[in-house]
Amino acid sequence: MPAGSVLGPHYIDSVPDSIHVLDLFAGAGGLTRGFHEASPRFRSVAAVEFDAAAAAAFSRNFSEAAVHPMDIRAWLDEGGATVGMAKVIVGGPPCQGFSTLGKRKVDDERNELWRQYERTILAVQPEYFVVENVAAFEKSPQFEQFQASTDGGELKDYAFKSGILNAADFGAPQARKRAILIGHHRDLPFPGWPTPTHKGRHVTVSEALASIPEPTDGIDLPDHRTIDFAGRTFRGSFTASELHLSRNYTDLSRRRFAAIPPGGNRFDLPDDLKAKCWIGHTSGSGDVMGRLHLHRPSVTIRTEFFKPEKGRYLHPRANRAITHREAARLQGFPDSHRFVGSKTEMARQIGNAVPVQLGAAIARNLEVALR
Repeated sequence: MPAGSVLGPHYIDSVPDSIHVLDLFAGAGGLTRGFHEASPRFRSVAAVEFDAAAAAAFSRNFSEAAVHPMDIRAWLDEGGATVGMAKVIVGGPPCQGFSTLGKRKVDDERNELWRQYERTILAVQPEYFVVENVAAFEKSPQFEQFQASTDGGELKDYAFKSGILNAADFGAPQARKRAILIGHHRDLPFPGWPTPTHKGRHVTVSEALASIPEPTDGIDLPDHRTIDFAGRTFRGSFTASELHLSRNYTDLSRRRFAAIPPGGNRFDLPDDLKAKCWIGHTSGSGDVMGRLHLHRPSVTIRTEFFKPEKGRYLHPRANRAITHREAARLQGFPDSHRFVGSKTEMARQIGNAVPVQLGAAIARNLEVALR
């Protein structure tokens, strides 16, 4: 096992009829959570995650897995990937380099991490693999290179299909469109695309948050508990239900929030409450300082959901941003899911996750294919 890896305390080498899953770029385990909710046959045997706090969170949620808190390149170079260790590989390489949120950077090192996914497939030789990324990935040079690799290149023994799936169509209370690649060994059939279960009747923000009460006035983490992981000490772990924390807003911020109507945004503010750069402008993002629509799925939950100036993250009724607990709920995490680190680190774990319901929908088709 590579140096620095953490073997799960409840690691099970083999379970009859189990489907071993390897999670790359695993984060706090949103995709793995979806697989586990889809079927008890899925067993997380290993995960690779560079962010140590996120890796610690994964370890706390999936104690049977060997967690490798390191760069995937180092993990591969040290022999971490072995033939047959998993029937399914899942993961979403970091996507910021070709995200539509910013200028595309073809040479961005993060974009080359997909090559490490390819190396892992070659080393492990899984039966199936799943890649999750932003919708723009399908139009990127990296996608074309991945196609070339399966079309006579190093991955010639595999084929894949790709499509854009909206998490809301599968029961997530969030409109999050993602590129999904489902690959299979050429000796095996394509498992099929999941059938939308909620198209036309999406789960709304109101339905998702209905059982969550207003937070207390607390703005700090509930206590000073810590955990040791991979030679470091982190705050936590905290369940999602423990992260229902408000923020210490300025009077100006509170006045702005109160002036934004249901479904509104910064354009609804009177000039005396607008930032100077907003006055006289009627174009630009309508999500900035926007209030979530009560009877629709939420917008995409990103890593700075606790900052209203970063998007449509105001609570649909209360004059505040959504809390970590509410964001986790909109991502499909159960209240029992654990997060580790500072509030900012835990927000990153929540915002970077694959909505649990989307992962589960994909997993159900794979489970049938692997019977």
